[in-house]
Amino acid sequence: MSQFDVKDKMDALVKELNQHTYNYYVLAMPTIADYEFDKKLEELHKLELENPQFADPNSPTQKVGGDITKTFTTVKHRWPMLSLGNTYNEQDLRDFDERVRKAIGDNFEYVCELKFDGLSISLTYEDARLIRAVTRGDGSKGDDVTTNVKTINNIPHKLDHAGVPGIFEIRGEIFMHRAAFERLNKEREELGEVPYANPRNFAAGTVKMQDSKEVAKRPLDCFLYSLNTDKNYFKNHWESLQNLKQWGFNVCEHTQVSDGIDDVLSFIKHWENARFKLSYDIDGIVIKVNSYAQQQELGFTAKSPRWAISYKYKAQEVETILERVTYQVGRTGAVTPVANLKPVQLAGTTVKRATLHNANEIERLDLHIGDSVFVEKGGEIIPKIINVNLDKRDEGASRVIYPSLCPECGSKLIRKEGEVAFYCPNDEGCPPQIVGKIQHFISRKAMNIDGLGDETIETFYQKGLVRHISDLYILHKKADQLKTLERFGERSIENMLAGIELSKQMPFEKVLFGLGIRYVGETVARKLAIGTKNIDNLMKSSLEELTAIDEIGQRIAESIIEYFGKPEHLDQIDRLKSYGLQFEVSEIEIALQSDKLTGKTFVISGVFENYSREELRELIESNGGKILSGISAKLNYLLAGDNMGPSKLDKAKKLNVPLISEGDLLEMLK
Repeated sequence: MSQFDVKDKMDALVKELNQHTYNYYVLAMPTIADYEFDKKLEELHKLELENPQFADPNSPTQKVGGDITKTFTTVKHRWPMLSLGNTYNEQDLRDFDERVRKAIGDNFEYVCELKFDGLSISLTYEDARLIRAVTRGDGSKGDDVTTNVKTINNIPHKLDHAGVPGIFEIRGEIFMHRAAFERLNKEREELGEVPYANPRNFAAGTVKMQDSKEVAKRPLDCFLYSLNTDKNYFKNHWESLQNLKQWGFNVCEHTQVSDGIDDVLSFIKHWENARFKLSYDIDGIVIKVNSYAQQQELGFTAKSPRWAISYKYKAQEVETILERVTYQVGRTGAVTPVANLKPVQLAGTTVKRATLHNANEIERLDLHIGDSVFVEKGGEIIPKIINVNLDKRDEGASRVIYPSLCPECGSKLIRKEGEVAFYCPNDEGCPPQIVGKIQHFISRKAMNIDGLGDETIETFYQKGLVRHISDLYILHKKADQLKTLERFGERSIENMLAGIELSKQMPFEKVLFGLGIRYVGETVARKLAIGTKNIDNLMKSSLEELTAIDEIGQRIAESIIEYFGKPEHLDQIDRLKSYGLQFEVSEIEIALQSDKLTGKTFVISGVFENYSREELRELIESNGGKILSGISAKLNYLLAGDNMGPSKLDKAKKLNVPLISEGDLLEMLK
């Protein structure tokens, strides 16, 4: 290809991959398989290495993360991040407008912006490059989260625009789209983990994670809305926003200039209902005097600018009747109570159901059937009951009692110590668990079987075609039965069977994740696969050996032991093995840099200052050393960082295993 063709190809790949990312994270409607996406990403990365002069700073290859942050450095803001005064009513806004007019006269404009419900961030650019990202903190200083923020797709690392200042700060809000939040929260619930209350909490928790590689997997977005420089490059705020767009920053399109308070109030009224059609949460409107000169004239109070104010929408709340409580059983057996309500309009939609989370929530609310309840849909995505109107309770109302038996199969429910959820242990006989497990197994992040969907699995189960995940691999023997099903033509059956056959090539970590073991998510499955190398080692691992694996805690280890302690699960593993699925990691040859560590064994634990654990592993193996999955008397060294598990430390001391630091390791390699 010519140089022009190469650049066109790279630009097209960047555009296509960024669109796929948007489809996946924002719309929650992926149009491409993970494998195909990864192949295109790999192709782009290769072209960038060969043609660095054409590399796009916003390329998706630059957003993958990988660094471990032990602690977040506190950084003083060059320009304080002040908070805005809040109001919930029209009169306060008119009073604000009156104060502004008294100070600067009647000749001014406002800029109205959406008030995003996320995490405030300050980005510093020097010589057109992103050098620092800092949270709001206390307003005068915050945490340096640069490594994590660099994984966010639409935050540019380098600006191509020639007219940018030498150094400047840009303020914005990091947030998560509702569709992505719901999808990720559902995954957390399926794993038995406590779901986040709202997208803001999820976004804030993600930004403060220590491993940027994990942050990169979370679908964060960011709007930028304020420029800070040593001198004013523009006459007003609106002009600066238009230029920020030209520089390559993501500026919200729903912003307008208003010439008076009545126009501002119209904007507020419009978005009070229109906000529910957005893909993200807002909790109000920000109003700013447009002219920078007039902003300077108005000045600041000790806490906030006198030239800006925020109008906050009240969380919408309605009163309706609790008709009954039903219970949903998830694929891991977790039983979730759901309030069935008399239909009522709330936040632009008809609400018929509300989450009750768990048995503790039912007890806290002291719910009775027929209660008049208050339902809210504010920062929460799913409506929830916040209170009961006790004045309207009937004397003979029946109290809601959380069941002791599974509503689907009648098994006695279990609640483990320290957990809030009850769950059904009958994973091989409870219909929604069986169907859910098979649906999880075929899902895109697990075995990614083309030609199969959730509804198809439901149909197959009802028709007696599948009862276990292993039954998928003998469907080719039931082709005659498949042809009798509605909407199943010969072509669709061929595609489905081909997809099932192709899934046998999926790596061990995907198979392990697909098994649906409680608490074993995508990341944990990968750690277990690397730590144990094959399914046989995993099945016979003790609690101590499992918890010695990086990031595997006692709760996960106990769940794994419990899973493989059931004969029916072992039978399934044997069947899947016989059908040709992958149950061991493929060995990757490592080019030796030296043989200085040959014959030496290491376990890596904790967080390190200069290297990630993956880098230390590569360093040891490329110099002849071997990484073990657990601590034993045969271990030569425990490479110990900060925050390592106390059980590993105690065991190493008992066995007299030498502890070394990353500095000691580097000395060994000199």
